[in-house]
This record gives sequence, structure tokens and C-alpha cells, in this order.
Amino acid sequence: MLQRLAASRLRWRDTIIKTRRWLHSEDSQATQSYTARKNSWFSPTIFVLGFIPVFTFALGTWQMQRLQWKVALIDELQEKLHREPIFLPKRVNLSVVPEFVYRRVLLRGRWDHKHSMLLGPRVREGSHGYHVVTPLIRSDGSTVLVDRGFVAKEFTEADTFERGETGEVEILGMLRTSHTRNSFTPDNKPNEGTWYWADVDAMADHAGGEAEHVQPVFVEQIYDGSSQDAASRLSKGMPLGRAASVDVRNAHLSYVITWFSLSAFTTAMLARLVLKRRAQNHPRPLPR
Repeated sequence: MLQRLAASRLRWRDTIIKTRRWLHSEDSQATQSYTARKNSWFSPTIFVLGFIPVFTFALGTWQMQRLQWKVALIDELQEKLHREPIFLPKRVNLSVVPEFVYRRVLLRGRWDHKHSMLLGPRVREGSHGYHVVTPLIRSDGSTVLVDRGFVAKEFTEADTFERGETGEVEILGMLRTSHTRNSFTPDNKPNEGTWYWADVDAMADHAGGEAEHVQPVFVEQIYDGSSQDAASRLSKGMPLGRAASVDVRNAHLSYVITWFSLSAFTTAMLARLVLKRRAQNHPRPLPR
């Protein structure tokens, strides 16, 4: 009896040992045959996130160069503006006018009110109105166009701005060129007296052109008086000239900040994605 019991225990032990060996061999084979799925490094997401930082950094660098150019341009125009005023010659060489933009000039002559033009609409300190462009017949017989400044809408409807200065006047102004027209600016309608933007050549032709010795030269009158006097002129419907300042727009610094910030942000996103993809392709060994 004891012998049979001992033999039965031996057989049971052998069965358990064989079962453990079989399970161990199955786990080993499963571990050897299992290969973790690896994500490809060449995915559209990685390609896009790799392209954007380079592209935006290049744009930021380009805007930095534009910023330096614009600052130098504004400094040059400011230097021209602070030079001593000059008298325009009888016959202005139009080819060199762009080199004298923002240069202060002195003019003497009589206003040709019957050829005045309203440029606008414009807004000044919340008031709607127009700029009055009037040919100035100079003492030497030649004529140039002068933007005399802003006048409120109610005075343009009553033609009040055409009255007042009738004799010889002397004005200080800045030499300018035609305005840059954008895609949203309507076409001028000279026959209807509607001028949305300063087209100097067309304005000169409208005022008489070569036949009346009108040169396509555009001057913006400068006002350097007090604020009280300015308010008085506006209340009487008299055109108010502009301040002697350079109004060249310079927004390149904001563009530089935008593009470099976007480049840094997308670079961080790319680094995070790379680290995540690397962790997925090199998983930790499973515990036994």
C-alpha cells in the first residue's frame, strides 16, 4: 500500500514538472516570435512639423531684414524732412522727384479755386470730410498741385473752403508722389469730381495739364500752429494741413515676433513627437 502511494506521488510530481517545462517553453517561443510594432519615422505629421519650423524661421529672418531696411528708410526720410526748406524751380525735373520725397519746400502764388478737387472721404479725429487739393499758380507762371489739408464734410457741401484766401499766399509743404492704391480703392471719376486717391498725373490733366502749365507735382501743406488755431480753422471750414512727420508704416517687428514664435512653437511640437515616437519604437521589456 505504501509502495503504491509513493509511486503515485512520484508520477504526480513528474507530471507537474513536465507541465511547468511545457509552459516555460511556450512563453519563450511566444517572446521570441513577438515583435513590437514600430511606427515609421516618415509620416505626414512629422514631415509637416519638420517643414513648418524651417519655413517660418526663414520668414522671420526675411522680415528681420525688411525691418532693418524700413528703419533705415524712415531715418533717411526723417533726415530729409529736417533739412532747410527749398524753393522749387520753375520747371521741376519729374525724374528726380522721388529722391526729394518728404523734402520741405516753399511755394508762393495764387490759389486756382475753380479747379479745386476733393480727395476722400477721409477721417480726422472722428470727423468725416475730405482733403482739398487746389492748384497753386506760382509767381513764375507755372502751377503745381497742393493738398491744403482736411475740411469737414458739411463745409465741402457748402463750398466754404473755396472762399477766404484770394490773394498771393506763401505756404510750407512736403514734396510727395502719387498715393499707392490698393485693390479695395475704387477708380477715380474726374468727370464727376470724385477722387478716392491722389493720382497726380490725372489731377494735373484735370487742372489744365500742359496747356495751362500745370506740372504733375504734388505738395502736402504743413500746418505747424497751435491746437486752438487748428480747431478754429476747422470750425470755419478752412482746410487744415498735416503735421511735418514721416507716415511710413512699419509693422515688420510684429511680423518678426510672429514668425519666430511660430517657429519655436512648432519646433517644440516636433521634438515632443520625436520623443514619443522613439518611446513607442523602443518599448520597455515586459515583466515576467
